[in-house]
Amino acid sequence: MAFNSLSELAAAVRAFGHERDWHLYHTPKNLATALIVEAAELLEPFQWLTPEESLRLPEHKRAAVRQEMADVLIYLVSLANVLEVDLLAAAEEKLALNARKYPVDKARGSCAKYDEL
Repeated sequence: MAFNSLSELAAAVRAFGHERDWHLYHTPKNLATALIVEAAELLEPFQWLTPEESLRLPEHKRAAVRQEMADVLIYLVSLANVLEVDLLAAAEEKLALNARKYPVDKARGSCAKYDEL
């Protein structure tokens, strides 16, 4: 099954959960909790690596990272389904907000927070 859009993925995730009656447990709190757990698992393959090593993961660790990234995405999409959030619209709005908070002329090459630029 290939998805051509986030809305197709969202529909598939919704159907997957409904087929298993998981929607009974997919409250915003539970989904946010699961999302954080999966995000923590995403960090595990990078634990104790130098920044350089993290850029050169062996294939078995890259596969593990890929799986965890998918879990994070699926839980995020599930949460968006429950809260009726259009993730693409939310991301577009957030990027526009960030562009105002981090203008290129002040933020380029800096990792400072917007209120410190």
